[in-house]
Amino acid sequence: MLELGIKAPDFELPDQNGEMHKLSDYAGKKVILYFYPKDNTPGCTKQACGFSERYPQFTEKGAVILGVSKDSVASHKRFEEKYGLAFTLLSDPERKVIEAYDVWKEKKNYGKVSMGVVRTTYLIDEQGIIIKANDKVKAADDPENMLKELA
Repeated sequence: MLELGIKAPDFELPDQNGEMHKLSDYAGKKVILYFYPKDNTPGCTKQACGFSERYPQFTEKGAVILGVSKDSVASHKRFEEKYGLAFTLLSDPERKVIEAYDVWKEKKNYGKVSMGVVRTTYLIDEQGIIIKANDKVKAADDPENMLKELA
């Protein structure tokens, strides 16, 4: 996980509509950058729907939500449409940003060890500095916890 107080690495990734986004595009706004393992899985769906339900409250507080996984643009589009998600999903199949943010790690699942995305949420301030980082994210609680961080 990246340290608090450092400049968040800039990046450029396509969203669910194939449009490119750079972190630097959001200068002047708070950014909730969250990394999740896979579209349409139970935990990831709870987390995404939680952010989507609270989206108006996040925008009121001047925050942008960006969800990142290694799923394809097409997978993100299906995920967005299936659940009516109100925010941007970024596709990182080459894991450039996933690795830059240090969330590609060894995971244990039912005793099996594999590499994967560790669910992690970063809060980046208006100047692009990481002010909060959490790699012990409970998917269902993350949206509400991040909303409290903005208060």
